[in-house]
Amino acid sequence: MREINPNLLAYIQQEILPQYEAVDGAHGPEHIRRVISNSLELAQQLDVDINMVYTIAACHDLGIRYGRENHERTSAELLIEDQKLEQWFTPEQREIMKQAVEDHRASRSEAPRSLYGRIVSEADRDIDPEEIVKRCVEYGKAHAPELTRQEQLNRAEEHIRQKYGEDGYLHLWLPCSRNEQGLSTLREWLRTGILKQKAEKYL
Repeated sequence: MREINPNLLAYIQQEILPQYEAVDGAHGPEHIRRVISNSLELAQQLDVDINMVYTIAACHDLGIRYGRENHERTSAELLIEDQKLEQWFTPEQREIMKQAVEDHRASRSEAPRSLYGRIVSEADRDIDPEEIVKRCVEYGKAHAPELTRQEQLNRAEEHIRQKYGEDGYLHLWLPCSRNEQGLSTLREWLRTGILKQKAEKYL
């Protein structure tokens, strides 16, 4: 396995990752760790710079603390404005990283502009059906606490249908059997009504 620069690793772990402690559970440290792990796993099979892959994954949701809307652009700006990253990456590399972060959001209909964007996008999909249901419910409880139990269930189901359903907006940009299987499972849960039963566990 290719090694990440130890000084870069220390900086990300000490200065970047703690910034996720203050955001909702759907975008918190656990999610970021999974996206990093998924990105590094995908990268092992590809001709890419592992330091860029790691940094993109670590920074991809930094802007979420300023609001979900356009958080990918805010995250990209935070990355490109981080002068400490200049010691590890060229201006050209940092621009590719910025674009990758901008392109990661699932609602984006166009393909990412680079392989790095495809990696973080696929890693961010992280289609673990149980985890997706959990995150969706957690987001609803954090951002719409006034909803009743049934309304929370309806909200979670509708969001998952819009994103992961047969006509959902999510795209897969790299071959990944785990994501393909997870997407198939979510669609089955939506068809059979199992999804709401799964969501009830997290209310």
